[in-house]
Amino acid sequence: MRLDILKQYQAQTKYLVALDSIIFGFDGEELKLLLVKRGIEQEHHTWSLMGGWMQPDESLESASSRILFELTNLTDIYLEQLHTFGSPERDPVERTVSVAYFALINVEDYDHKISKSYEAQWFSMQELPHLLFDHASMVEMAIQHLRYKASQHPIGFELLPEKFTIPQLQKLYEAIFGTDLDKRNFSRKLLSTNLLVKLDEKQKGYSKKGAYFYKINEEKYRKQFNTFLNFLPGNAS
Repeated sequence: MRLDILKQYQAQTKYLVALDSIIFGFDGEELKLLLVKRGIEQEHHTWSLMGGWMQPDESLESASSRILFELTNLTDIYLEQLHTFGSPERDPVERTVSVAYFALINVEDYDHKISKSYEAQWFSMQELPHLLFDHASMVEMAIQHLRYKASQHPIGFELLPEKFTIPQLQKLYEAIFGTDLDKRNFSRKLLSTNLLVKLDEKQKGYSKKGAYFYKINEEKYRKQFNTFLNFLPGNAS
């Protein structure tokens, strides 16, 4: 490398690169957020997203997966990169640029795997505690992005059992959007996508008639890239 170029690099101030992961979970009733308790000086009792620093030999993706594992013991979770947060004031301890990732998982599938070393805990999105640094802004951006994706693609199906009812699916989308959806409209629009296969089995105890179980048409699900449910909040009816 030319000496003048090397000097330009050496003259620059070095900054820390952090990775923060926003893990949303659905427990069948409501949307939750996975947090850990962090002991950072004056923030000793503050809750935090899964965060840590990238090491010199790591990519962003490998660092985010490692940090998530170290803090929660969770593996095999697809993390999607959300945004980079670089305000000079975001971390009062040291100048740090944070790359945020997010994921949506089924609480029941992963809850038994979560390590308690850092007191990892699920919180209702309606009752979040005070969060470290600018993590609240990260969560707000992530939920808006999640709602956009949920309105465009059937991303929520993987959070449900292999067979499920339409009321169960409606609960999921109501949890994501934080609002009640019209029962008839939801059912009609959902069935019009032809993504569901009706089974000859009903859920017991739901009502006198019972609710039919459905499963995913896997072939059509994999090909589904167009607008999913255009009546959801933020879309045209």
